[in-house]
Amino acid sequence: MLSIVLPVFNEGENIVRVLGALAREVRTPHEVLVVYDFAEDTTVRPVRALAMPTVRLIRNDIGRGVLNAMRTGISAARAPLVLISMADGSDDPTVIDSMVQLARDGADVVAASRYMRGGRQEGGPLLKTFLSRAAGLSLHYLGGLSVHDATSNFRLYKRSLLERIPIESRAGFELALEITVKAHLQGARLAEVPTVWRDRTAGTSKFRMRAWLPGYLRWYTRALAGRFRRARPVG
Repeated sequence: MLSIVLPVFNEGENIVRVLGALAREVRTPHEVLVVYDFAEDTTVRPVRALAMPTVRLIRNDIGRGVLNAMRTGISAARAPLVLISMADGSDDPTVIDSMVQLARDGADVVAASRYMRGGRQEGGPLLKTFLSRAAGLSLHYLGGLSVHDATSNFRLYKRSLLERIPIESRAGFELALEITVKAHLQGARLAEVPTVWRDRTAGTSKFRMRAWLPGYLRWYTRALAGRFRRARPVG
């Protein structure tokens, strides 16, 4: 069983298409948690109209924003495997079953990677793409992470891992990087599958690079510092 968490903010133009794709492409028994902040969110009405038995609408009551929406979804998830994906149609649902299989084979975190062989990104701001790729590849080659894409939130986690990692992130999408870095430093098993990420075709991006960059840098430097401490000789 798999819980798919979709944090949303006025994704009324995309949500029907995204839920339809999940229903068609994901063979693993699953539930979908659509997590919203306020009753007037344009996502809510079309989800209620669909009345899909596998889809639950969850109100985020711990504080507005994508981070708290993801935290709310994780808390409400019922399955032993929890996957976070975006509701803008940028993530490819055809790789989800492969991610589940890697978790069943022992991985604690499974990343859908744009930057490994076979993965790629189509569209999106050039600066954001450059920084994301640079962070992912440098953490792989210098920080020792066994995944090439450290910043994407299209990621699957074992609940047992989530239950032992306290979340310290403060805002935005830094959650995936935090959990991945902490899992790596704890010796958890990381795995990845190649994916194609496509920039949204409707609605407005909620990514705020300037506001959220300090959070990313916090976990980036912690990963590199952890590699240095492990490499330092004793005595």
